[in-house]
Amino acid sequence: MTSATPGAPRLSATQVLACGALIVTLSMGIRHGFGLWLQPITQAQGWTRETFAFALAVQNLAWGVFGIFAGMAADRFGAFRVLVVGAGLYALGLVGMALSTSTLTFALTTGILIGAAHAGTTYAVIYGVIGRQLPAERRSWAMGVAAAAGSFGQFLMVPVEGWLIESLGWQTALLVLAVAVLLIAPLAMGLREPGFTGSAPPPKREQTIGQALREAFQYRSFQLLMAGYFVCGFQVVFIGVHMPSYLKDNGLSPQVASYALALIGLFNVIGTYAAGTLGQRLPKRHILAFIYFGRAVAIALFLWAPLTPMSVYVFSAVMGLLWLSTIPPTNATVAQIFGVAHLSMLGGFVFFSHQIGSFLGVWLGGYLYDRTGSYDIVWYISIALGVFAAIVNLPVRESPIVRVPRPAGAAT
Repeated sequence: MTSATPGAPRLSATQVLACGALIVTLSMGIRHGFGLWLQPITQAQGWTRETFAFALAVQNLAWGVFGIFAGMAADRFGAFRVLVVGAGLYALGLVGMALSTSTLTFALTTGILIGAAHAGTTYAVIYGVIGRQLPAERRSWAMGVAAAAGSFGQFLMVPVEGWLIESLGWQTALLVLAVAVLLIAPLAMGLREPGFTGSAPPPKREQTIGQALREAFQYRSFQLLMAGYFVCGFQVVFIGVHMPSYLKDNGLSPQVASYALALIGLFNVIGTYAAGTLGQRLPKRHILAFIYFGRAVAIALFLWAPLTPMSVYVFSAVMGLLWLSTIPPTNATVAQIFGVAHLSMLGGFVFFSHQIGSFLGVWLGGYLYDRTGSYDIVWYISIALGVFAAIVNLPVRESPIVRVPRPAGAAT
Protein backbone atom coordinates (compact mmCIF):
# COMPACT_ATOMS: atom_id res chain seq x y z
CA MET A 1 0.00 0.00 0.00
CA THR A 2 2.76 2.37 -0.93
CA SER A 3 1.82 5.92 -1.71
CA ALA A 4 4.34 6.25 -4.48
CA THR A 5 7.23 4.49 -6.07
CA PRO A 6 10.15 4.54 -3.62
CA GLY A 7 12.56 7.30 -4.54
CA ALA A 8 10.21 8.87 -7.09
CA PRO A 9 10.11 12.68 -6.96
CA ARG A 10 7.06 14.32 -5.45
CA LEU A 11 5.31 17.60 -6.10
CA SER A 12 5.55 20.07 -3.24
CA ALA A 13 2.65 20.10 -0.81
CA THR A 14 2.19 23.82 -1.38
CA GLN A 15 1.90 23.37 -5.13
CA VAL A 16 -0.53 20.46 -4.85
CA LEU A 17 -2.78 22.24 -2.36
CA ALA A 18 -2.71 25.62 -4.11
CA CYS A 19 -3.56 24.29 -7.58
CA GLY A 20 -5.97 21.64 -6.29
CA ALA A 21 -7.76 24.12 -4.06
CA LEU A 22 -8.18 26.68 -6.84
CA ILE A 23 -9.53 24.05 -9.23
CA VAL A 24 -12.05 22.79 -6.67
CA THR A 25 -12.98 26.38 -5.76
CA LEU A 26 -13.90 27.14 -9.36
CA SER A 27 -15.54 23.83 -10.24
CA MET A 28 -17.58 23.41 -7.06
CA GLY A 29 -18.24 27.12 -6.69
CA ILE A 30 -20.07 27.28 -10.01
CA ARG A 31 -21.94 24.07 -9.29
CA HIS A 32 -23.23 25.21 -5.91
CA GLY A 33 -25.05 28.13 -7.52
CA PHE A 34 -27.17 26.10 -9.95
CA GLY A 35 -30.23 26.40 -7.70
CA LEU A 36 -30.27 30.14 -8.48
CA TRP A 37 -31.17 29.29 -12.09
CA LEU A 38 -34.18 27.12 -11.26
CA GLN A 39 -36.83 29.82 -11.38
CA PRO A 40 -35.29 32.04 -14.12
CA ILE A 41 -34.95 29.10 -16.51
CA THR A 42 -38.27 27.41 -15.78
CA GLN A 43 -40.16 30.70 -16.05
CA ALA A 44 -38.40 31.74 -19.27
CA GLN A 45 -38.84 28.33 -20.93
CA GLY A 46 -42.25 27.49 -19.50
CA TRP A 47 -40.94 24.30 -17.89
CA THR A 48 -41.93 22.69 -14.59
CA ARG A 49 -39.61 22.50 -11.61
CA GLU A 50 -39.47 18.75 -12.12
CA THR A 51 -37.94 19.33 -15.58
CA PHE A 52 -35.13 21.41 -14.14
CA ALA A 53 -34.70 19.06 -11.19
CA PHE A 54 -34.55 16.03 -13.49
CA ALA A 55 -31.70 17.59 -15.51
CA LEU A 56 -29.72 18.22 -12.32
CA ALA A 57 -30.58 14.72 -11.12
CA VAL A 58 -29.13 13.34 -14.38
CA GLN A 59 -26.11 15.59 -13.81
CA ASN A 60 -25.48 14.08 -10.41
CA LEU A 61 -25.93 10.54 -11.68
CA ALA A 62 -23.65 11.21 -14.66
CA TRP A 63 -21.08 12.70 -12.28
CA GLY A 64 -21.12 9.46 -10.32
CA VAL A 65 -20.90 7.17 -13.35
CA PHE A 66 -18.19 9.14 -15.13
CA GLY A 67 -16.39 9.64 -11.81
CA ILE A 68 -15.49 5.95 -11.76
CA PHE A 69 -13.83 6.14 -15.16
CA ALA A 70 -12.27 9.54 -14.47
CA GLY A 71 -10.74 8.01 -11.35
CA MET A 72 -9.39 5.04 -13.31
CA ALA A 73 -7.93 7.39 -15.93
CA ALA A 74 -6.35 9.64 -13.29
CA ASP A 75 -4.79 6.64 -11.53
CA ARG A 76 -3.43 5.34 -14.83
CA PHE A 77 -2.49 8.49 -16.79
CA GLY A 78 -2.32 11.20 -14.12
CA ALA A 79 -4.70 13.96 -13.12
CA PHE A 80 -3.52 16.59 -15.62
CA ARG A 81 -5.10 15.09 -18.72
CA VAL A 82 -8.36 14.32 -16.94
CA LEU A 83 -8.61 17.88 -15.61
CA VAL A 84 -8.04 19.46 -19.04
CA VAL A 85 -10.74 17.31 -20.65
CA GLY A 86 -13.07 18.04 -17.73
CA ALA A 87 -12.58 21.80 -18.12
CA GLY A 88 -13.53 21.62 -21.80
CA LEU A 89 -16.64 19.56 -21.07
CA TYR A 90 -17.64 21.98 -18.32
CA ALA A 91 -17.48 24.96 -20.68
CA LEU A 92 -19.50 23.15 -23.35
CA GLY A 93 -22.08 22.09 -20.79
CA LEU A 94 -22.58 25.63 -19.50
CA VAL A 95 -23.00 26.93 -23.05
CA GLY A 96 -25.58 24.22 -23.67
CA MET A 97 -27.36 25.08 -20.43
CA ALA A 98 -27.66 28.66 -21.63
CA LEU A 99 -28.77 27.96 -25.19
CA SER A 100 -30.96 24.84 -24.85
CA THR A 101 -34.51 25.32 -26.09
CA SER A 102 -35.82 21.79 -25.52
CA THR A 103 -35.96 19.69 -22.38
CA LEU A 104 -33.97 16.91 -24.07
CA THR A 105 -31.09 19.21 -25.01
CA PHE A 106 -31.18 20.75 -21.56
CA ALA A 107 -30.91 17.31 -19.94
CA LEU A 108 -28.06 16.29 -22.25
CA THR A 109 -25.99 19.43 -21.69
CA THR A 110 -26.85 20.41 -18.13
CA GLY A 111 -27.10 16.76 -17.14
CA ILE A 112 -24.64 14.60 -19.07
CA LEU A 113 -21.94 17.09 -20.13
CA ILE A 114 -21.67 19.00 -16.86
CA GLY A 115 -21.94 15.78 -14.87
CA ALA A 116 -19.00 14.32 -16.80
CA ALA A 117 -17.12 17.59 -16.29
CA HIS A 118 -17.61 17.44 -12.54
CA ALA A 119 -16.22 13.91 -12.54
CA GLY A 120 -12.99 15.17 -14.05
CA THR A 121 -12.55 18.43 -12.11
CA THR A 122 -13.49 17.73 -8.50
CA TYR A 123 -12.63 15.65 -5.47
CA ALA A 124 -11.90 12.12 -6.73
CA VAL A 125 -9.21 13.36 -9.13
CA ILE A 126 -7.73 15.97 -6.77
CA TYR A 127 -7.70 13.57 -3.82
CA GLY A 128 -5.85 11.00 -5.90
CA VAL A 129 -3.03 13.51 -6.37
CA ILE A 130 -3.06 14.40 -2.67
CA GLY A 131 -2.94 10.73 -1.70
CA ARG A 132 0.01 10.00 -3.98
CA GLN A 133 2.00 13.16 -3.32
CA LEU A 134 1.55 13.78 0.42
CA PRO A 135 2.60 11.48 3.27
CA ALA A 136 -0.07 9.56 5.17
CA GLU A 137 0.33 11.62 8.34
CA ARG A 138 -0.77 14.78 6.47
CA ARG A 139 -3.33 13.21 4.15
CA SER A 140 -6.57 13.79 6.09
CA TRP A 141 -5.55 17.38 6.85
CA ALA A 142 -4.71 18.04 3.19
CA MET A 143 -8.03 16.60 2.05
CA GLY A 144 -9.73 18.91 4.52
CA VAL A 145 -7.93 21.87 2.96
CA ALA A 146 -9.10 20.85 -0.53
CA ALA A 147 -12.68 20.36 0.66
CA ALA A 148 -12.57 23.70 2.43
CA ALA A 149 -11.55 25.25 -0.88
CA GLY A 150 -14.71 23.88 -2.47
CA SER A 151 -16.69 25.44 0.34
CA PHE A 152 -14.93 28.76 -0.11
CA GLY A 153 -15.85 28.51 -3.77
CA GLN A 154 -19.49 28.31 -2.76
CA PHE A 155 -19.13 31.32 -0.48
CA LEU A 156 -17.32 33.26 -3.21
CA MET A 157 -19.14 32.17 -6.34
CA VAL A 158 -22.81 31.97 -5.31
CA PRO A 159 -23.16 35.73 -4.67
CA VAL A 160 -21.17 36.38 -7.86
CA GLU A 161 -23.54 34.15 -9.81
CA GLY A 162 -26.56 35.88 -8.30
CA TRP A 163 -25.07 39.24 -9.27
CA LEU A 164 -24.36 38.02 -12.82
CA ILE A 165 -27.94 36.83 -13.23
CA GLU A 166 -29.34 40.17 -12.05
CA SER A 167 -26.89 42.26 -14.06
CA LEU A 168 -26.55 40.29 -17.31
CA GLY A 169 -29.53 37.96 -17.40
CA TRP A 170 -29.43 34.22 -16.77
CA GLN A 171 -28.22 33.22 -20.26
CA THR A 172 -25.29 35.65 -20.46
CA ALA A 173 -24.33 34.78 -16.91
CA LEU A 174 -23.91 31.14 -17.92
CA LEU A 175 -21.77 32.10 -20.92
CA VAL A 176 -19.49 34.18 -18.69
CA LEU A 177 -19.06 31.19 -16.39
CA ALA A 178 -18.28 28.98 -19.39
CA VAL A 179 -15.27 31.16 -20.14
CA ALA A 180 -14.22 31.34 -16.48
CA VAL A 181 -14.22 27.56 -16.00
CA LEU A 182 -11.54 27.16 -18.68
CA LEU A 183 -9.06 28.52 -16.12
CA ILE A 184 -8.98 24.98 -14.74
CA ALA A 185 -6.78 23.87 -17.66
CA PRO A 186 -3.75 26.09 -16.86
CA LEU A 187 -4.17 25.39 -13.13
CA ALA A 188 -3.93 21.68 -13.92
CA MET A 189 -0.34 22.23 -15.07
CA GLY A 190 0.59 22.43 -11.39
CA LEU A 191 -0.71 18.89 -10.82
CA ARG A 192 1.41 17.13 -13.46
CA GLU A 193 2.80 14.30 -11.35
CA PRO A 194 6.36 13.14 -12.07
CA GLY A 195 5.34 9.49 -12.32
CA PHE A 196 2.92 10.29 -15.15
CA THR A 197 5.09 12.61 -17.26
CA GLY A 198 7.74 10.18 -18.46
CA SER A 199 10.38 11.75 -16.20
CA ALA A 200 10.04 9.07 -13.52
CA PRO A 201 8.77 5.47 -13.20
CA PRO A 202 5.00 5.13 -12.83
CA PRO A 203 3.65 4.31 -9.36
CA LYS A 204 4.00 0.63 -8.45
CA ARG A 205 0.69 -1.23 -8.22
CA GLU A 206 0.34 -4.32 -6.06
CA GLN A 207 -3.10 -5.10 -7.52
CA THR A 208 -4.89 -4.99 -10.82
CA ILE A 209 -8.06 -2.92 -11.12
CA GLY A 210 -10.17 -6.06 -10.88
CA GLN A 211 -8.39 -7.25 -7.74
CA ALA A 212 -8.76 -3.85 -6.09
CA LEU A 213 -12.48 -3.73 -6.87
CA ARG A 214 -13.17 -7.25 -5.64
CA GLU A 215 -11.31 -6.56 -2.43
CA ALA A 216 -13.16 -3.30 -1.78
CA PHE A 217 -16.68 -4.47 -2.58
CA GLN A 218 -16.29 -7.59 -0.45
CA TYR A 219 -15.14 -5.49 2.53
CA ARG A 220 -18.00 -4.52 4.83
CA SER A 221 -16.55 -1.18 5.89
CA PHE A 222 -16.39 -0.08 2.25
CA GLN A 223 -20.06 -0.95 1.87
CA LEU A 224 -20.94 1.04 4.99
CA LEU A 225 -19.00 4.08 3.77
CA MET A 226 -20.91 3.91 0.50
CA ALA A 227 -24.24 3.75 2.37
CA GLY A 228 -23.37 6.82 4.41
CA TYR A 229 -22.21 8.75 1.36
CA PHE A 230 -25.54 8.00 -0.35
CA VAL A 231 -27.24 9.95 2.44
CA CYS A 232 -24.75 12.80 2.13
CA GLY A 233 -25.63 13.22 -1.54
CA PHE A 234 -29.38 13.09 -0.93
CA GLN A 235 -29.29 15.78 1.74
CA VAL A 236 -26.88 18.35 0.35
CA VAL A 237 -28.16 18.35 -3.24
CA PHE A 238 -31.80 18.54 -2.21
CA ILE A 239 -31.05 21.51 0.05
CA GLY A 240 -28.64 23.20 -2.35
CA VAL A 241 -31.01 23.08 -5.33
CA HIS A 242 -34.44 23.40 -3.75
CA MET A 243 -33.93 25.61 -0.71
CA PRO A 244 -33.92 28.88 -2.75
CA SER A 245 -37.36 28.00 -4.14
CA TYR A 246 -38.56 26.73 -0.75
CA LEU A 247 -37.68 30.09 0.79
CA LYS A 248 -39.27 32.08 -2.02
CA ASP A 249 -42.44 29.96 -1.78
CA ASN A 250 -42.63 30.98 1.88
CA GLY A 251 -42.37 34.69 1.14
CA LEU A 252 -38.65 35.31 1.63
CA SER A 253 -36.67 37.33 -0.90
CA PRO A 254 -34.18 35.82 -3.39
CA GLN A 255 -31.40 37.68 -1.57
CA VAL A 256 -32.08 35.58 1.53
CA ALA A 257 -31.52 32.43 -0.53
CA SER A 258 -28.28 33.78 -2.00
CA TYR A 259 -26.99 34.75 1.44
CA ALA A 260 -28.07 31.37 2.83
CA LEU A 261 -26.11 29.42 0.21
CA ALA A 262 -23.14 31.71 0.71
CA LEU A 263 -23.26 31.14 4.46
CA ILE A 264 -23.29 27.39 3.91
CA GLY A 265 -20.14 27.79 1.85
CA LEU A 266 -18.47 30.10 4.35
CA PHE A 267 -19.10 27.94 7.39
CA ASN A 268 -18.22 24.78 5.49
CA VAL A 269 -14.72 26.18 5.06
CA ILE A 270 -14.47 25.82 8.84
CA GLY A 271 -16.30 22.50 8.95
CA THR A 272 -14.32 20.70 6.27
CA TYR A 273 -10.98 21.96 7.54
CA ALA A 274 -11.91 20.91 11.07
CA ALA A 275 -13.07 17.47 9.89
CA GLY A 276 -9.81 16.94 8.00
CA THR A 277 -7.70 18.06 10.95
CA LEU A 278 -9.66 16.03 13.51
CA GLY A 279 -9.35 13.02 11.20
CA GLN A 280 -5.64 12.92 12.07
CA ARG A 281 -6.47 12.59 15.80
CA LEU A 282 -9.91 10.96 16.22
CA PRO A 283 -11.58 7.88 14.73
CA LYS A 284 -13.03 9.01 11.42
CA ARG A 285 -16.13 6.85 11.88
CA HIS A 286 -17.03 8.89 14.98
CA ILE A 287 -16.59 12.14 13.04
CA LEU A 288 -18.87 10.88 10.27
CA ALA A 289 -21.54 9.66 12.69
CA PHE A 290 -21.54 13.03 14.45
CA ILE A 291 -21.89 14.91 11.14
CA TYR A 292 -24.83 12.86 9.88
CA PHE A 293 -26.70 12.94 13.19
CA GLY A 294 -26.02 16.68 13.49
CA ARG A 295 -27.60 17.24 10.08
CA ALA A 296 -30.74 15.35 11.11
CA VAL A 297 -31.08 17.48 14.24
CA ALA A 298 -30.43 20.72 12.34
CA ILE A 299 -33.08 19.97 9.71
CA ALA A 300 -35.65 18.99 12.36
CA LEU A 301 -35.10 22.22 14.29
CA PHE A 302 -35.24 24.28 11.07
CA LEU A 303 -38.67 22.86 10.22
CA TRP A 304 -39.91 23.29 13.78
CA ALA A 305 -38.84 26.93 14.22
CA PRO A 306 -40.72 29.87 12.64
CA LEU A 307 -39.28 30.60 9.19
CA THR A 308 -37.56 34.01 9.23
CA PRO A 309 -34.39 35.33 7.57
CA MET A 310 -32.56 34.88 10.88
CA SER A 311 -33.67 31.24 11.26
CA VAL A 312 -32.54 30.61 7.69
CA TYR A 313 -29.13 32.13 8.37
CA VAL A 314 -28.65 30.14 11.58
CA PHE A 315 -29.67 26.91 9.82
CA SER A 316 -27.32 27.69 6.93
CA ALA A 317 -24.41 28.33 9.29
CA VAL A 318 -24.98 25.06 11.16
CA MET A 319 -25.49 23.07 7.96
CA GLY A 320 -22.41 24.74 6.54
CA LEU A 321 -20.29 23.27 9.34
CA LEU A 322 -21.64 19.83 8.38
CA TRP A 323 -22.02 20.30 4.61
CA LEU A 324 -18.99 18.79 2.84
CA SER A 325 -17.19 17.87 6.03
CA THR A 326 -17.97 14.21 5.28
CA ILE A 327 -15.54 14.28 2.34
CA PRO A 328 -12.13 14.35 4.11
CA PRO A 329 -12.85 11.58 6.65
CA THR A 330 -14.57 9.38 4.07
CA ASN A 331 -11.79 9.58 1.49
CA ALA A 332 -9.04 9.43 4.09
CA THR A 333 -10.63 6.26 5.48
CA VAL A 334 -10.66 4.68 2.02
CA ALA A 335 -6.97 5.57 1.61
CA GLN A 336 -6.15 4.28 5.09
CA ILE A 337 -7.86 0.94 4.48
CA PHE A 338 -6.85 0.20 0.90
CA GLY A 339 -3.81 2.39 0.18
CA VAL A 340 -3.52 5.02 -2.55
CA ALA A 341 -2.60 3.08 -5.70
CA HIS A 342 -6.26 2.95 -6.77
CA LEU A 343 -7.54 5.78 -4.58
CA SER A 344 -9.13 7.88 -7.34
CA MET A 345 -11.00 4.85 -8.69
CA LEU A 346 -12.21 3.62 -5.29
CA GLY A 347 -13.11 7.19 -4.35
CA GLY A 348 -15.06 7.34 -7.60
CA PHE A 349 -17.11 4.28 -6.63
CA VAL A 350 -17.85 5.68 -3.16
CA PHE A 351 -18.82 8.95 -4.80
CA PHE A 352 -21.08 7.09 -7.23
CA SER A 353 -23.15 6.07 -4.22
CA HIS A 354 -23.19 9.74 -3.18
CA GLN A 355 -24.51 10.69 -6.59
CA ILE A 356 -27.28 8.11 -6.56
CA GLY A 357 -28.42 9.83 -3.40
CA SER A 358 -28.01 13.20 -5.11
CA PHE A 359 -30.16 12.02 -8.02
CA LEU A 360 -32.95 10.95 -5.71
CA GLY A 361 -32.71 14.04 -3.51
CA VAL A 362 -32.93 16.60 -6.29
CA TRP A 363 -35.45 14.66 -8.41
CA LEU A 364 -37.77 13.75 -5.54
CA GLY A 365 -37.72 17.39 -4.46
CA GLY A 366 -39.11 18.49 -7.83
CA TYR A 367 -41.38 15.47 -8.31
CA LEU A 368 -43.07 15.65 -4.91
CA TYR A 369 -43.35 19.43 -5.02
CA ASP A 370 -45.18 19.30 -8.36
CA ARG A 371 -47.59 16.70 -6.96
CA THR A 372 -48.11 17.91 -3.40
CA GLY A 373 -47.22 21.60 -3.59
CA SER A 374 -44.77 21.13 -0.74
CA TYR A 375 -41.23 19.98 0.05
CA ASP A 376 -42.24 18.60 3.47
CA ILE A 377 -41.98 14.89 2.62
CA VAL A 378 -38.43 15.24 1.33
CA TRP A 379 -37.39 17.22 4.41
CA TYR A 380 -38.67 14.37 6.61
CA ILE A 381 -36.87 11.77 4.49
CA SER A 382 -33.65 13.77 4.93
CA ILE A 383 -34.02 13.63 8.72
CA ALA A 384 -34.55 9.86 8.75
CA LEU A 385 -31.63 9.25 6.42
CA GLY A 386 -29.35 11.35 8.60
CA VAL A 387 -30.04 9.09 11.59
CA PHE A 388 -29.51 6.00 9.39
CA ALA A 389 -26.14 7.26 8.12
CA ALA A 390 -24.95 8.03 11.64
CA ILE A 391 -25.68 4.46 12.70
CA VAL A 392 -24.07 2.69 9.73
CA ASN A 393 -20.79 4.60 10.01
CA LEU A 394 -20.11 3.54 13.60
CA PRO A 395 -19.03 -0.07 12.78
CA VAL A 396 -16.53 1.01 10.06
CA ARG A 397 -13.05 -0.50 10.61
CA GLU A 398 -10.35 2.01 9.71
CA SER A 399 -7.23 -0.14 10.06
CA PRO A 400 -5.31 -1.05 6.88
CA ILE A 401 -6.60 -4.21 5.25
CA VAL A 402 -4.36 -7.26 5.66
CA ARG A 403 -3.46 -8.80 2.32
CA VAL A 404 -2.18 -12.36 2.09
CA PRO A 405 0.75 -12.49 -0.39
CA ARG A 406 -0.02 -14.65 -3.40
CA PRO A 407 2.38 -17.48 -4.22
CA ALA A 408 4.40 -16.93 -7.38
CA GLY A 409 2.43 -18.06 -10.41
CA ALA A 410 -0.85 -18.26 -8.51
CA ALA A 411 -3.95 -17.49 -10.53
CA THR A 412 -5.56 -14.11 -9.98
